[in-house]
Amino acid sequence: MSKPADPAKLAHWGFTTRTVHGDRLGGVEHGGIHKPMHTSVQYGYGSSQELIDVFQGSAPGFNYARQGTPTVAALEAGVNRMEQGRGTLCFATGMAAITAIFTTLLRAGDHLITSRFVFGNTNSLLGTIQSLGIEVSMVDATQVGAVETAIRPNTRMVFVETIANPRTQVADLAGIGTLCQARRLLYVVDNTVTSPWLFQPRTVAAGLIVNSLTKSIGGHGNALGGAITDTGLFDWSDYPVIAQSYRKGDPAAWGLAQLKKKGLRDQGASLSSEAAHTLSVGAETLGLRMNATSANAQALAQMLEAHPAVRRVYYPGLSSHEQYARSTELFRAPSWLLAFELKNDGDAMACIDRLTLPVIATGLGDTRTLVIPVAHTIFWEMGAAKRAEMGIRDSLIRVSAGIEDTSDILNDFATALDT
Repeated sequence: MSKPADPAKLAHWGFTTRTVHGDRLGGVEHGGIHKPMHTSVQYGYGSSQELIDVFQGSAPGFNYARQGTPTVAALEAGVNRMEQGRGTLCFATGMAAITAIFTTLLRAGDHLITSRFVFGNTNSLLGTIQSLGIEVSMVDATQVGAVETAIRPNTRMVFVETIANPRTQVADLAGIGTLCQARRLLYVVDNTVTSPWLFQPRTVAAGLIVNSLTKSIGGHGNALGGAITDTGLFDWSDYPVIAQSYRKGDPAAWGLAQLKKKGLRDQGASLSSEAAHTLSVGAETLGLRMNATSANAQALAQMLEAHPAVRRVYYPGLSSHEQYARSTELFRAPSWLLAFELKNDGDAMACIDRLTLPVIATGLGDTRTLVIPVAHTIFWEMGAAKRAEMGIRDSLIRVSAGIEDTSDILNDFATALDT
């Protein structure tokens, strides 16, 4: 076994150093520098009482892989260090994590307030939970006043994203956090676009943090995963949705306990050890990749804004962005996501097809630059009226900037636009 890292030393190391050396916290078998991949589904014990203790939560351990494996636990520990949380759970995808939050921490008759700019699949999920009797209000989360006006006696939760996909609206994260604290509402922040490197949602009083590990944290487009981190800032002791069976011991643990039992055990949205290992290795370069992709996105946004064929560019790093000052105050950098509209709505597909460097694909947060026509793909299902309400024009093109050489990205987009 390798020598365990000194926890006191780790506390003084920087973000990337802690992430790269995180596995050494508890020592690694046979001197390995990564935690090994545990593919077992069942975990045996020497006596029935040992197994009972693990089942009932009075002793640590693993019983069935649906609720986690040692490999998944290592990833959870790593994400938790990144977000400075009290505890973290990993799921098969980011959408599985969000689904677990909505379906296990809300019940029929409860009210959820969310941004009206949320990701298309999250928007679809909101329709599903409404059919289950959960009330939903979608508001302009860039204004804390809109959230406050929407609060009802049965409001339980507020859900926002840091930077909205695809038009990059930045929620009033600090203002909403203060409001949720005052009204004792569960504040959930999706940190996927910014990542724990660019932003720490606990600084704005988030109770739960969501990350799609597939994107920034894993970052290589080779594994799906999602995570929920409990910051320890929300008081679960009087949250009425917590089942009596999980109201045991320290109330600070009740939220994750219910998410683990009902979101993983019951719903089965479990992350595999193979994916967890891949995501853990990808996470080691998170800070380096986010710096590179943010710099590329900034350079591309500036070039596009100056091009005569472009009507408008949406990127929080531009002074023309409505939430530029907020983005500058909150985020280390504005991340890899940008979008732009062409002056001629009919030119979007032709422009994309002239590009040779980006991959025409639906993903985000990859090492490769990705591009997609928004209205005709990821927002097609919601219909023209809803797209118009959200400001999604037919010419809107979404870009997820990669780590390629900046000059190659700029030259390729300039050629496509000039042709």
